[in-house]
Amino acid sequence: MSHKPSVLFVCVHNAGRSQMAAAWLTHLAGDRVEVRSAGSNPGAGVNPAAVEAMHEVGIDISAEVPKMLTVDAVKESDVCITMGCGDTCPVFPGKRYLDWQLEDPAGRGVEAVRPIRDEIKLLVEDLIKEIAPQPQA
Repeated sequence: MSHKPSVLFVCVHNAGRSQMAAAWLTHLAGDRVEVRSAGSNPGAGVNPAAVEAMHEVGIDISAEVPKMLTVDAVKESDVCITMGCGDTCPVFPGKRYLDWQLEDPAGRGVEAVRPIRDEIKLLVEDLIKEIAPQPQA
């Protein structure tokens, strides 16, 4: 496949779930996938409990900044994965849309965020197998 697949993760504030998903995909797939994340109503910063939970598994998202969802971000992505943002994500023909039903980590401590982080990792691993499998040696 000469085309590098691109994925956009969207949640309301782009401060927890979508940031963790983007970090997992970048960490696990490397440069095999182009990764974006955005929010329909971006927060002021990334959820500190999400930052801590990801740090526990060796992934640093402390420098990430919530970004506004744009029509261009959706247009430029092959797969758009929503996480509780309802109907705020624009829909374009020919794009693949998935909705991951995940608890919102907003306002929760790291103990509550860990299972969300781990569930996101499993979903991302399945996504990678589908859109960017390891090349055969």
